[in-house]
Amino acid sequence: MISRFCHVIFNLIAFIEHVETSFTIGNYNKRLLADGAVIDKSCKLTTAQVEAFKTEFEADPKNKLAQNVAWKFDPLEVCVDPRRLQEAHHAFRYKIPDTKPMTNQKNSGRCWIFACLNVVRVPFMKKLNLEDFEFSQSFLFFWDKVERMNYFLHTFVDVFRRGEPVEGRLVSFLLQDPTCDGGQWDMLINLVSKYGLVPKKCFPESHTSNASRRMNLILKTKVRGYAKELQSMVKRNATDAEIYKEINKMVGEVYRICAVCLGTPPSTIMWEYHDKNKAYHKIGPITPKAFYEEYVKPVYDLENKVCLVNDPRPTSPFGRALTVEFLGNMVGGRKTIYNNQPVDLLKKFAVEMIKSGEPVWFGCDVGKHFSGKTGQLDTNILNFDLVFGVSMLDLGKADRLIFGESLMTHAMSLTGVTTEEQKEGDTTTTRPTKWRVENSWGEERGDKGYLLMTDDWFSEFVYEVVVDKKFVSEEVMGVFEQKPLVLPAWDPMGALA
Repeated sequence: MISRFCHVIFNLIAFIEHVETSFTIGNYNKRLLADGAVIDKSCKLTTAQVEAFKTEFEADPKNKLAQNVAWKFDPLEVCVDPRRLQEAHHAFRYKIPDTKPMTNQKNSGRCWIFACLNVVRVPFMKKLNLEDFEFSQSFLFFWDKVERMNYFLHTFVDVFRRGEPVEGRLVSFLLQDPTCDGGQWDMLINLVSKYGLVPKKCFPESHTSNASRRMNLILKTKVRGYAKELQSMVKRNATDAEIYKEINKMVGEVYRICAVCLGTPPSTIMWEYHDKNKAYHKIGPITPKAFYEEYVKPVYDLENKVCLVNDPRPTSPFGRALTVEFLGNMVGGRKTIYNNQPVDLLKKFAVEMIKSGEPVWFGCDVGKHFSGKTGQLDTNILNFDLVFGVSMLDLGKADRLIFGESLMTHAMSLTGVTTEEQKEGDTTTTRPTKWRVENSWGEERGDKGYLLMTDDWFSEFVYEVVVDKKFVSEEVMGVFEQKPLVLPAWDPMGALA
């Protein structure tokens, strides 16, 4: 027994001596590996290491070819696998007819508003027999800015009263981007329920609605100044009446800025139009809220839709209601509540919606594995391994959320799906294989603005869908009755699409 132990130790010592020789140069303890590379135990890169990287890179002709091509062209375009493009066809088993015109949010972050209004206009156009139509995205955009600034100012009062320091994580996060253009579904319900909707012709786009950065910079500067003033008022124990009076003044300034940049939303509208048969119609005068309630809500009631999410992290159990602290846009409005479910359940309800003729609002991480020019969302569309020799799918969906690699960045609508039957023993199941997506980036990408999404991409990068209550089981609907698990304000599920 002792002899065997000694033999093992002797072999281990010999192996270590073969692999590395330890020595000291100057103040640094270094190791010389068998291949001659020197690794500094202080973690500093050595000249020998860098030379080894260079030698290895230049030894493979494929690296030189990739370098030549990527030096001149967009690296992501270089990674596009043409075989995947050849296999992609914009033909779907179930498809909602295309609507006109293809919308374009341009240089703004209003995708959540565009996606909502693209979904709502489908039954509305059918009811009024319209050839083409758009609701005013700028109308909801205006009221979201005003309402959200009011919401943020009251939020700052709340956090300062509970003793949160400006330098702390919460206040720093809230101050980081208080004028973000993005939003969530429950925020849309808040806006439409209170302010209604109007046709785009009654409140058209402005320069700023198409390019919101300048207005947002002005608002951001003002809001941060407002936050400082409110902190001072809280510190000197100002009364509620004093604080609310000051907030009212601040929101009045915000209204003025938004009105200058976006125009003043109409209190009443008069809308004239021709239907597909060239017949003339006139609606109004009518308030935007009455227009929604009388002409839109009967065919698309936003409050009948519910938001289901797929957050697979161990800390977010399926079958639980979730919310994110301070994720909202209206004082006294609905809270943003998520119903966390397995991704296959999100797909099931989305398929049923499309088959019934209703498009589906959804939120995703659009920047991942996306061929922009061809409009293809596909986990295999970009061959990073061929060009860079690395994989870009090392992390699973949960780990991407945990390690900051993914979150919701964009909202669009699902308007088509192809399904196929699969046999597993005696059981036959139907599963989706690809999805048709209506985007809001104009006609330049994909099939005149429509994207193609593979089902694998859905699994990995779709985080939420909005479906009608009638498709959701009682068990799943019961989750909304729970007291929601509150995630911190900076949680990735609080990202605004």
